[in-house]
Amino acid sequence: MNKISRREFNRIAAASMLLAGNILAGAAEEKSEQPKNKLRVGFIGVGMRGSDLLANSLGLFPELTVPAVCDINPDAANKASRAITKAGRPAPELYTDGDFAWQRMLQRSDLDGVIIATPWRWHTPMAVGAMRQGIIAGVEVPCSLSIEECWQLVDTSEHTGVACMMLENWSFVQPNMSLLNMMRLGLFGQIVHVHCAHSHDCINHWFFDKRTGADRWPAEYLLKYNRDQYPTHSVGPVLSWLDINCGDRFTSITSMATGSFGINDMFKRRFGPDHPSARRVYAQGDIVTSTLRTELGRTVALNYDMQLPRPYDNRWMLQGTLGVYSEERDALSLVGKSPLVEQWEPFPPYQSRFNHKYWAQGSNGTHGGADQVMLRQFLGAIRDKQPLPITIYDSVTMSAIVDLSGKSIARASKPVKFPDFTRGRWKNPSPKFAPDQVG
Repeated sequence: MNKISRREFNRIAAASMLLAGNILAGAAEEKSEQPKNKLRVGFIGVGMRGSDLLANSLGLFPELTVPAVCDINPDAANKASRAITKAGRPAPELYTDGDFAWQRMLQRSDLDGVIIATPWRWHTPMAVGAMRQGIIAGVEVPCSLSIEECWQLVDTSEHTGVACMMLENWSFVQPNMSLLNMMRLGLFGQIVHVHCAHSHDCINHWFFDKRTGADRWPAEYLLKYNRDQYPTHSVGPVLSWLDINCGDRFTSITSMATGSFGINDMFKRRFGPDHPSARRVYAQGDIVTSTLRTELGRTVALNYDMQLPRPYDNRWMLQGTLGVYSEERDALSLVGKSPLVEQWEPFPPYQSRFNHKYWAQGSNGTHGGADQVMLRQFLGAIRDKQPLPITIYDSVTMSAIVDLSGKSIARASKPVKFPDFTRGRWKNPSPKFAPDQVG
């Protein structure tokens, strides 16, 4: 959904989660034996985001075949089919007959994995359905909208032994992966506090149609809920920086929201005061601020900011006992490394020096190349029967903030307990996301 320049994107840090733990990237029941270089992946949802993921996937893996594509829009499905055949692959079978055509598609026996890029309410049912059929699921963000859905995903993955990964591309952005290497080498000392935000004016192109102002599917969530609707881009790299679920865990969240002013104001400015949406009441506050606390006493400040006019910005800050990094300044300051610890020095030389191995092959394409890095790891893990780069536990930990922030706001900003989706396995201190050897 984010459209930002390469220059802006390279300032965004988005590293990661923790490399897949207890869930194997295989099927619950063994499928027919396939040569190792076979990679058979279906796609559910091939609109704007799904078509990007499809194009990136086809460009990365010559051995990839796409046996099936599902979309309720036949034009989108046919466009995807043309892209697949143009790339030299056999034409897929198309599933376009209604909201539940995906259920028939998942009954196929020739799918190793499936990529799900549909509206939010379908993410959990589709991922659960895939796992129950022995198909590894890659699901767009957020993977779940409620704590109940989080547990559905965890329980299904554990029961079936089939993996599921939320496709959080911000976890794979180059600067944050360099920061991950630096953190693990101890350059920041003990990490104490992180600030992160998703600040992206999406109100007149993603929530609503830019030309007419008509509701797009995300608009219903602004009408019904007051919460951090989209936390995963912000908090994705934070999980790896803090070793969440592999040495530490979130224990509580406290959230508060401003009033709702920006949506009505946008409609008045663009479409006039008589436009129905200019007078409509929206539950969603313009800015949501959450504070998360961890078992080890670290804190995270998290902002949702998607409804007011502003340039794109994520505002990551990583602060430890030996230094600090600022995404806004594209700079850092480190004890014993920076010439003057009271002054900032440029971050790009550190990014190059501590470049993560995931970026060793380079990357291009959507989201500054992060989509390709993510898909290279996700699809490669399916092909090679290896653990996925982001575990089901990390996927639901990121997504749980949606529901938990709303509960805290509804309770006058009282702290809300954060579930332990690992059931105690977070105490294993071994990092699981993106291990690397750096000098």
